[in-house]
Amino acid sequence: MAAKVMGLALVVGAVVGLGGCGLAETTAGAASNAAAAAAQTKQAQQQLEQVRQQVDQAQQAAAAARAQAEAASQ
Repeated sequence: MAAKVMGLALVVGAVVGLGGCGLAETTAGAASNAAAAAAQTKQAQQQLEQVRQQVDQAQQAAAAARAQAEAASQ
């Protein structure tokens, strides 16, 4: 019985100690921020790839238009 009370007191003390210094909140906040940053990075990479594809398509269309204009002028 005394060992259980002592164990409980240690757990309560540890929780109060972490809560008092803000470590628990800081850790949870850091994990949340890291997840949000990872999601933003993934989204940015997808957007970058879409822009690259659009640029490639525009360059191909411009090259085709130039080739067509050259053929029409000859």
